[in-house]
Amino acid sequence: MTRTRRSFFAYGSALLGVLSLLAVACFHFPELLTSREFRAVYNEQFARHLLLVGLAAAFIMGTVAILRDRNKRIATLGVGSATVAVLLGGTNVQFDAIGQTPYSLGLDWFVLSLFFSALVFVPLERYLGKRELSPLRPGWRTDVAYFFMSHVLVQFILILVTASTSTIAGLAAFPGLKAAIQSLPVWAQFLIAVFVADMAQALLHRAYHNIPWLWRFHAVHHSSRHMDWLAGSRVHFVEIVLTRSAVLLPLLILGFSTPAVNAYVILVGLQAVLAHANLGIRFGWLEYLLVLPRYHHWHHARQQEYIDVNYAIHLPLVDMLMGTFKLPRDQAQWPQEYGVMKLETVPNGIIKQHLMPFQGGRKFDDHVD
Repeated sequence: MTRTRRSFFAYGSALLGVLSLLAVACFHFPELLTSREFRAVYNEQFARHLLLVGLAAAFIMGTVAILRDRNKRIATLGVGSATVAVLLGGTNVQFDAIGQTPYSLGLDWFVLSLFFSALVFVPLERYLGKRELSPLRPGWRTDVAYFFMSHVLVQFILILVTASTSTIAGLAAFPGLKAAIQSLPVWAQFLIAVFVADMAQALLHRAYHNIPWLWRFHAVHHSSRHMDWLAGSRVHFVEIVLTRSAVLLPLLILGFSTPAVNAYVILVGLQAVLAHANLGIRFGWLEYLLVLPRYHHWHHARQQEYIDVNYAIHLPLVDMLMGTFKLPRDQAQWPQEYGVMKLETVPNGIIKQHLMPFQGGRKFDDHVD
């Protein structure tokens, strides 16, 4: 058994053990820790079965790592977390019907999203990655913290976004246009919504790069020196609210149906992860139809000639219309380096990075890794 595989067992046990413990907390305090919107996506029985799988895997993988004498401390964290989860009730925690609460955290959304994202992308990046890159590459803790923040605070983000768009959308009423759009089949509404939303976010995205005070927030996202499925999570809270508001506003004004908007939201979640993923697959002509990893990686390239290109997140057509499309024809050509041009302008860690935009043009000794 190789050293990498033994480490995989230890860290896999730690991940599953901690997630299982958080899942048990969700069973104990469902009204406080689970998102009302996300609870509608899964049922209690599914959650209990998944928790059982996570607990069993955490124990087995942790035990193997301990017996193989590899990363015992990490493996012990996994086994210990799973043990505490079992002692707190495990899959047998009972609760009454979940009442209505005005606010709740999306801890369930974080647990399920991180579990399934890691389950899909860690193996894909290991075997199909453009670069050999460990899931525990430099900066992974910071990106997990961003992943946690954006998922756990999902309801509060939605409240802020809704508050910033609903009034404007109500004032800008176009009943004839709304009726025409809603008369279309859902699949057609979805395609139009993708184009409209991508154009809106691309225009704002370009503003992030060209307006200094906006760039301070967006620089946090570009500070990642390593591109993988988790890197896309590194987004300043202010940018999350601004971008989602800018995207949602035209969809509300134009009156797209709820199913079309929901389908678009699913696409955003999938493509945002995929676009940052470390996948070296050659997609051929599809690279000119959809935003895929190599396309967005060039947007993150630490090269002067790529600092003002490839703003779309869904359709390269949007960049073609904006005059910001740029992609090497040779599909074997990828960026050599990622990150902001001036590394010293962005510090390490989620707290310092959230404070950074409000500190002017300060430089930091502990710049991004």
